[in-house]
Amino acid sequence: MGRGKVELKRIENKINRKVTFAKRKNELLKKAYELSVLCEAEVTLIFSARGKVHEFCSSPQDGNPRSILKTIEKYHRYNYAEMEATEDLNLIQEYVRLKVRVDELQQMQRNMRGEQLGEMSMNELERLENKIDKSLKQVRSTKEYTLLEAKRDLKRKVNGHNMLN
Repeated sequence: MGRGKVELKRIENKINRKVTFAKRKNELLKKAYELSVLCEAEVTLIFSARGKVHEFCSSPQDGNPRSILKTIEKYHRYNYAEMEATEDLNLIQEYVRLKVRVDELQQMQRNMRGEQLGEMSMNELERLENKIDKSLKQVRSTKEYTLLEAKRDLKRKVNGHNMLN
């Protein structure tokens, strides 16, 4: 017959909390030991109850701080190697993506200059023509606006100069 589900919340009574910690600590250490024996897993536990450190290591020199450190170093080496491999792969993918984009932009630039048009289909040529027309309209519009602004500035200067005389 099993116990009911225990609600996980901090035990307020200090004595009950210490007793529960002692019982659960021993259960945890036992489970870690069983896992290391049954599955030949390398297990290291380090935990603390208000500054008192408890540790367990399943490597051959159980309890030796050096074996705990070796396990932790092995963990870090594995994780960092995996992270570096992932970062390298991400960098390669980003490089390839950017290279493709640069190639596309360079090809578009050559097409806008009227180069290498023979490889394009009729639809692509029409789209290019529409882009160029749209760009030309924007350039002309900006040019006209700039000329009008320059004309207004000149008129202001002339009017200001005439007022001084």
